[in-house]
Amino acid sequence: MPDWKILKSELIIDTPHLKLRRDRIELPAGTIIEGYHVRETRGFVVIFPITPEGNVVLVRQYKHGIGEVVLELPAGMIDQGESAEGAALRELGEETGYAPPDALEHIQTFIVDPTNSNGRFSLFLARDVALTQQRHLDPTEEIDVELVALDKVIDLLHSGEINVCNHVGAIYTVLDRLGRL
Repeated sequence: MPDWKILKSELIIDTPHLKLRRDRIELPAGTIIEGYHVRETRGFVVIFPITPEGNVVLVRQYKHGIGEVVLELPAGMIDQGESAEGAALRELGEETGYAPPDALEHIQTFIVDPTNSNGRFSLFLARDVALTQQRHLDPTEEIDVELVALDKVIDLLHSGEINVCNHVGAIYTVLDRLGRL
């Protein structure tokens, strides 16, 4: 299948919270499309942290885009020059204060929105996490940390309490990997 050809590309928004480019493209059949917008990102990470007691560490926080408080796994953007695993360890510590004794297990990297973004997210499993540090929240974050028994996480998906699609997919993927589905 032939690729689309980018005839012109310009960055029209470049802020810490949003990077948006506008492309002029030529489709394989020759049709020209003006103003095809793509959100650019370095990607983000989602972490499934589980304690030795079998509790999953979740975060409850307000998300301004949707204007609601959501329950999800710890997650965050990958900073410039940072690896996905480094971002996962940093975000887990900053948001929850928890850290694993051993390396994170990379589960999978997913494409987020291939139509309008170049974004991907990397999912990591953090086993045997323990509270080891003070949290360091960003100015836009007010986060409540909640511990939920591994066997009860599926109930939060079924009830719709966890309903952010990236996190729903991440949880099902890890539960499958752990043989819990």
